[in-house]
Amino acid sequence: MKEKNLTKILVIGIAGRIGKTIAGCIEDIEGVELGGGTERAGSEVIGKDIGEVAGIGSKGVVVMDDPAKVFETCDVAIDFTTPASSIFTLNAAADKGRSVVVGTTGFSPEQRGEIEQVGKKIPCVVAPNMSIGVNVLFKLVADAARVLGDAYDVEIVEAHHKFKKDAPSGTAVRISEIVADSLGRNLEEVGVYGRKGIAVRTPKEIGIHSLRAGDIIGEHRVLFGGMGENFEVFHRAQSRETFARGSIRAAQWILSQPNGVYDMQDVLGLR
Repeated sequence: MKEKNLTKILVIGIAGRIGKTIAGCIEDIEGVELGGGTERAGSEVIGKDIGEVAGIGSKGVVVMDDPAKVFETCDVAIDFTTPASSIFTLNAAADKGRSVVVGTTGFSPEQRGEIEQVGKKIPCVVAPNMSIGVNVLFKLVADAARVLGDAYDVEIVEAHHKFKKDAPSGTAVRISEIVADSLGRNLEEVGVYGRKGIAVRTPKEIGIHSLRAGDIIGEHRVLFGGMGENFEVFHRAQSRETFARGSIRAAQWILSQPNGVYDMQDVLGLR
């Protein structure tokens, strides 16, 4: 049985695939409970019990369409929705003095600027991938790029389900940023997104390639190609639970942090 004084988590987009997964994982993690859930205005699940919607049994709390109202009874929100929706959640949280964990990808430069402004008011975790394994991959890739240097070509390949809208994935974008930073390169100048035609690979380019097929949850491969050897780092997500559990860990961690925008490297102490 869970103890009293639990951290109450608000799940934004609770009727979605990842929303339901997060709600289910909250059930068997100590120290937290599902405190609320939201969906977009007009959704058929508005007014229904959050537990019934998530498939975990009745909780006596209904799904709402306004996170500001649910923040009255919740401590922190987890949001894996869309850029516009997540910005709305962050602003609502800032107004209520609550923390937020965001796993949404595809933010525009303007939206990233808005996130930074919200971070001056509340503590929040914003990360393209909440998987603990992927965040270890980030660390390994940074170290490998620094050690291998310019003598090795870098190619990044990511694969996701056919319903994913943004390409490349936020995780692949973050990997490319890490590689570029570790090698002292400007990603805007050296990033190559897919290839077609006849062209010689330039010495410092970083290749980023996206695959979309079936129900692939998420795969990321980073290839460092040298003369005489290749070095690869690969991660495959086999269940959405890896993202859900990582986000819950972040939700527990962020509550004791000062205002600011953090990522999973901070949560896991990998810096």
